[in-house]
Amino acid sequence: MIQSDWGDWLPQAIESAEPDGLALWYLGCNGFALRSTGGETVYVDPYLGTGDPPRTIRMIPVPFNPDDVSQADAIFATHEHSDHVHEETQAPMLESTGANFYAPDASLEIVESEGWTDSWALDSDQLREVQKGKTVTLGDLTVHVEQANDPDADHPVAYVFEHPSGTFVHAGDARPGAFEQIGARYDVDLAAVAFGTTGMIPDKETREPECTTWYNDENMIIEVANELSARRLLPTHWDMWKGLTADPTVLHRHAASFEHPETLEVIEIGDRVDI
Repeated sequence: MIQSDWGDWLPQAIESAEPDGLALWYLGCNGFALRSTGGETVYVDPYLGTGDPPRTIRMIPVPFNPDDVSQADAIFATHEHSDHVHEETQAPMLESTGANFYAPDASLEIVESEGWTDSWALDSDQLREVQKGKTVTLGDLTVHVEQANDPDADHPVAYVFEHPSGTFVHAGDARPGAFEQIGARYDVDLAAVAFGTTGMIPDKETREPECTTWYNDENMIIEVANELSARRLLPTHWDMWKGLTADPTVLHRHAASFEHPETLEVIEIGDRVDI
């Protein structure tokens, strides 16, 4: 059972917003809520779990209870890891809103193996597979599914959210190496890219501490921003796990001599950003 001490103010803020363009709220970890001028509401990789102590221990608040979400047109998952595909977070949101769940095949395999449609009032039609080249249209928001380079995932994707006010890229947990095509094809205003570090965390099987590197380091995340030709960069994931938290303010120096990003924006859980 997910418990948040934030009340319902964040879902209320999202659902009552009337943005002149595209607005985003950072949910911590690598999660975002998006709301467009037409009132479409979309979630990407929302995660309200506390981790798997002692291997992963959540270091930030749980911002809302999933039952408090009453409006959502779609939930998108970038890959199959448990902080991106999470039954206790996403199944209640799908049940209460009737939203569709868009995810690559490896993610949907997790959903099937956990029996979401058996445990929740979900229609199998709500579960929709995506792959590179697919496009989803939600009102004035067009979502393009693109390739992503995440060696830790079985079948990762990135999402490009196009709106008349600008373009937002959610890169999932991907590293450099597959984003140049996106940068050439789209005019990227804002990119959310996972920023991490190296730390000692217990092994998943043995629970013995081992040196682990997760997500992009300081140089890699700037490389991603340049592949995307992104004007604005939002580092994500840096706040999440004990032993692997990072300081995104150091990225100002790493970005200083590069063309992109033009602006580095450090945000915290619950913050709103507009395009």
